[in-house]
Amino acid sequence: MRIEFPHSNRAGFQWNQAVLRIGSDPGNDLILAASQAAPHHLLIRLDRRGWVLEVLPETTRVYVNARPVRERAILRPGDVLSVGDCRMQLCADEDPANRTSTPMPELERSTVALRAVAGPLSGQVLPLDERLELGPKGRAPLDLPQGEIVTLTIFWRDGRLCMETEQMIDGRYPARVNGIAVQQTVLLPGDQIGIGMHRFLIDAPGLEPEPEIVIPEPKPEPLPEDTAGPRGEVWWLIVTAAVLALGIALMLLLHF
Repeated sequence: MRIEFPHSNRAGFQWNQAVLRIGSDPGNDLILAASQAAPHHLLIRLDRRGWVLEVLPETTRVYVNARPVRERAILRPGDVLSVGDCRMQLCADEDPANRTSTPMPELERSTVALRAVAGPLSGQVLPLDERLELGPKGRAPLDLPQGEIVTLTIFWRDGRLCMETEQMIDGRYPARVNGIAVQQTVLLPGDQIGIGMHRFLIDAPGLEPEPEIVIPEPKPEPLPEDTAGPRGEVWWLIVTAAVLALGIALMLLLHF
């Protein structure tokens, strides 16, 4: 994971361990200013779910993509984490500009959509069809500060899902895929596209591999003789009972 600090002169921070401690205390892995964070403010853990944010007790509120988090949240590459006036961009280790994907059959492309998870379009699901354009002349506008104009286009090329962007002014708010600024790339399921305050996820069930479902074999129920003990122990009990019965019979015969 790499953390960048947008609109700041601070250098990026690379972290490859299972736990990242963030706060103003010098013992933290990522140290922020005392005016920004408590001595021990938050943790980011890596587990089977991915990156998990944990806000520590008695600290100020933390924001993920401008939404408050009081205790825990699942993070994904491309999220923007805000602590005080410090903004941190979470970036994937892989550069999306250098990757490719397997062509998708035409019949399965209807399952692909763009889901807005943050920003003015949050909650909307935009079907892709053959081509989807967002911006001044597109299906939906992309409102950005300082009047910046960006056009985002998602389309199919040779069976692969592709993205291109066009910046009209100074590019202060570049398009990012999983936190990394790109102008064009191939998209994969689960990618997060960020432009300013806008956040979109690629929903593409047809591009995702089918999960392997392993059904465990049922254990056979034990037979009565298996739970009664070892076979030698059963025969010993039978012989003992027979000897006792013979002894009792002899005693009765002698008594009479």
